[in-house]
Amino acid sequence: MNAAQPLDRLPFEPAHLRWRNRYTSMGLPFAHRQPGQALPNPRWVAVSDAASADLGWPTDWWQHPGALDAFSAGTPWPGMDTAATVYSGHQFGVWAGQLGDGRALLLGEVETPDGARELQLKGSGMTPYSRRADGRAVLRSSIREFLCSEAMHALGIPTTRALALTASDLPVRRERAETAAVVTRVAPSFVRFGHFEHFCHHVRDGDYTALRRLADFVIDHHYPACREAAQPVAAMLAEVARRTAGLLADWQAVGFCHGVMNTDNLSILGLTIDYGPFGFLDGFDPMHVCNHSDEQGRYAYARQPQVAYWNLRALAQALVPLIDGDKEQIGAVLSDALSVYPDTFTRQLGQRMRAKLGLATEQDGDQTLIDDLMRLMARHQTDYTLTWRLLADHRIGAVGPVAPEPVRDLFLDGEGFDAWIVRYDERLRAEGSMDAERRARMQAVNPRYILRNHLAETAIRLAEAGDYSEVQRLHRALSRPFDEQPEHAAYAELPPAWASSLEISCSS
Repeated sequence: MNAAQPLDRLPFEPAHLRWRNRYTSMGLPFAHRQPGQALPNPRWVAVSDAASADLGWPTDWWQHPGALDAFSAGTPWPGMDTAATVYSGHQFGVWAGQLGDGRALLLGEVETPDGARELQLKGSGMTPYSRRADGRAVLRSSIREFLCSEAMHALGIPTTRALALTASDLPVRRERAETAAVVTRVAPSFVRFGHFEHFCHHVRDGDYTALRRLADFVIDHHYPACREAAQPVAAMLAEVARRTAGLLADWQAVGFCHGVMNTDNLSILGLTIDYGPFGFLDGFDPMHVCNHSDEQGRYAYARQPQVAYWNLRALAQALVPLIDGDKEQIGAVLSDALSVYPDTFTRQLGQRMRAKLGLATEQDGDQTLIDDLMRLMARHQTDYTLTWRLLADHRIGAVGPVAPEPVRDLFLDGEGFDAWIVRYDERLRAEGSMDAERRARMQAVNPRYILRNHLAETAIRLAEAGDYSEVQRLHRALSRPFDEQPEHAAYAELPPAWASSLEISCSS
C-alpha cells in the first residue's frame, strides 16, 4: 500500500466523525479505560473497502495522516475512548472464571448509515485481563481473522467485520518466534454470553445490579422490542436463541467449523466472533475437529449445533437472577425461551439444505434425500464445497455412468452416487424444475470460493516474508464467493496433499 497522501487530497477528516461510547460510559466494572500499546514502525497489510463503505468512510481513509498510528494501537482519533471489557465464561465446558479483553481495546462507536458500530483493536497490548499474557496478536492469526471475517460477510453469514490489518516487526513468542499485528474489528456490539456470566457469578451479598444494568443496556440498544414483553430478559434470551440458531444453520450449511465455541466466544447478537482455530471443511467428515487443541473433539463440526444450545443454557442460567417468579416459574420461563432454538435451527437448516439442492418447494422425503447424500459424502470424504457447487451443473435426465457429470468423479463409489442422482432427478421432475433456473439459484447459495486452510497458509507464509500481495488478492477473491472469477480459478481447486497436515490451534 502507498504511503500517506497530502491531507488536501482527502475529503475524509477523522475529527468530523460522530462517535458514541455508550458501553465505555458505564465505566467500572464493565470497562477499564486505558491506552493501547502502539506497534513500533507499523505498516498496512490490508484494508477492506467493503467494510469501509459500510461505515460510510471513503476507500482511501487509511491514507489520512495518523490513521496508521491510530489503527496500530497508537494515538487515538478524536472521540475514541479506548477501553478493555471484562467477561467470564465456560471454556471446553469447564468454568474458567474471569477472562476479558486480554489483547483487545474497544475504541467506541462510530455513527454509520446503518446505525452505530463499535470498533475494536485486537492485538493492542496488555490489559488488566491479559492473565500473564503479552496482549499481542501475531501476524499469522491476524491474517486469518481479517480474511475470514470479510469472507463470512460476503457469504451472507452474520459476523464481526474486519476493517484493517496492520503489522510490525515487533517480536512475539508463541510456539515459535513471530511478529505482531493488529486487526481492527467492527460490530454492532462485542458483548458475549460471557459478559452476562461474569456479572452473574461475580457478585457480593446477592447484589445483581451490574447484571441488571448489562441486560438493560443490551435490551435498550440492541433488542428494544423486548422491552414491551412481560419478561423483557426472557424475551431477549429467546431472540438470542433465534439468532444463534440461524447462525448455526449458516455454519453447518456452508461447512464452517468455529473450533472454540466457548461461552465467551458466542455473541449476544448472534454474530460469528473470535476467529481463532476455525476451518472450512475440505473432505466431508461430520466429526472433523479443526482445533488441534480440542483433544476430546468437543467442537467437532457435527457437534456445533448441540454445543450452541449448551451455551444458551449457560446464558439462561446467568439470567436467572433477573427473571421474576418462584423457582418453578423461572424454570418454565427460561425453558420456553430456549425452546426457540431447536425448532428454529431445524427449520432453517432444512431451508438452507433444500436451497443447496436447488429445491424450490418442500416435499416429503426431502430430508431423507439430503441425509443420504451427506452419508455418501462422508463415506467417500468428498470435498464439501465442490460437491454442492458441481451439483448445480446437473441436467435433468443426465444420470448414470452413460451420462457422467463432474460431481460424480468426486465419489469413489460411482454406483452409489448413480443411485442417489436418480432419486434427485425424480425429485426435480416432481416440482417441474428447469435446469438453467435451478443452476442459477444453486450457484447463488453454494460458494465457489471459501477460505481453505492451505490458501490462508500460503498467504501467511508470503506475508511473514514481507509480501502482502497474496493476502490482498485472496481477500478480493473471497469478497465474491459465488462468482466464477476465472482469474482466481486456482483458489477453487481441490486442496493439495500437504493441506491435510496443517494444524490449527488456539494460538493460531
